[in-house]
Amino acid sequence: MRTPPLPLAEAQSRLLALAAALPVEHRTVSECLGHYLAEPLLARRTQPAAALSAMDGYALRSADLPGPWQVIGESAAGHPFTGSVGAGQAVRISTGAMVPDGADMILLQEDAAREGETMHLTGTPPAPPQRHVRPAGMDFSRDAMLIAAGTRIGPAQIALAIAGGHSHLPVRRPLRLTVIDSGDELVLPGTLPALHQLPASNGPMLCAMAAGLPVTITHIGPIADQLEDLAQALGSAADADVIVTSGGASVGDHDLVRPALEAVGASIDFWRIGIKPGKPLLVAKRGGQIILGLPGNPASAFVTGFLFMLPLLRAMLGAVKPLPRTIPARLTSAMNAGGSRMEFLRARWDGVTVTLDELQDSGALAPLARSNALVVREAGAPAKAAGTDVLIYLLENGGIA
Repeated sequence: MRTPPLPLAEAQSRLLALAAALPVEHRTVSECLGHYLAEPLLARRTQPAAALSAMDGYALRSADLPGPWQVIGESAAGHPFTGSVGAGQAVRISTGAMVPDGADMILLQEDAAREGETMHLTGTPPAPPQRHVRPAGMDFSRDAMLIAAGTRIGPAQIALAIAGGHSHLPVRRPLRLTVIDSGDELVLPGTLPALHQLPASNGPMLCAMAAGLPVTITHIGPIADQLEDLAQALGSAADADVIVTSGGASVGDHDLVRPALEAVGASIDFWRIGIKPGKPLLVAKRGGQIILGLPGNPASAFVTGFLFMLPLLRAMLGAVKPLPRTIPARLTSAMNAGGSRMEFLRARWDGVTVTLDELQDSGALAPLARSNALVVREAGAPAKAAGTDVLIYLLENGGIA
């Protein structure tokens, strides 16, 4: 008796349980964009190290209000005033400059008038007096947690790490991914296909989906629907951390992929998921290598790549939360009741509402290219009227906010 398809959450959990984290290496900060931090990052210094002015004006003692003051020097960014401010004294100061010893207030330059070395109050002093002073440690202090392990490193994280005194960061080594697409009907991109043929688009699509992550990608195919060819392709990818196949089954679901996997010493962990599109998904292992067998229909390959391939890659690269996240959106039109499987409908989100594409066939690419979201329709869900909230996955950035 055939085992029933696994629910999505169970299948994702089983897949991620197989995902061993890759070895840690230390890379220069500038090389870490898109990586996930492998260890907590602590500050090696305090930022700012001393009190700084947030505005252009005059540094003085608030106790001396309302003045006048004698201007005794200047503090500029990178060129601090080396003395201290005493009673009735002020120092001209620029944004980002160190606040001199003795001063506790910055009087804005537009609230002051200067005649020679004498400065008078002409406007309203700041309230509270420290309003325009950035205190030492305002941003972070030495030994404070800067970035948690598992955080994806973007431009802001790069700047923070450098400001915290770091030149190198611990990250997982780049993942080695091999994508194999196969099918007798497929021809190379750019080749004019015959009526019974199709351009091989799944492999390049899956490679493009993974390209935003720190991965080294090898693309094989398209190859013919022959057991020997598929086994040879799998065998040539023995050094890959992850292999993703698309198609390759001319008769029945993965009739060729399964024997080809057995031929190269891989063992199947699970097969068939209770989702639409994307039911005939297969997960196998060969030593420490994970193999994903995705369906051949393009929408099915995309949806399973989104829900399984990308989370697997993120998990192996050290992401704490590798799965895509849903957000609510309001339907612009009615949605039919759900069937026996959870469905992922191609749709367009405008920031508030979501519009289902009229064409939902798993073999169609145009609706996928028009879409920036997947609407989740649970198995057996009742019909929903226009204006009803539903959950959606945003396709940008692999569904990771």
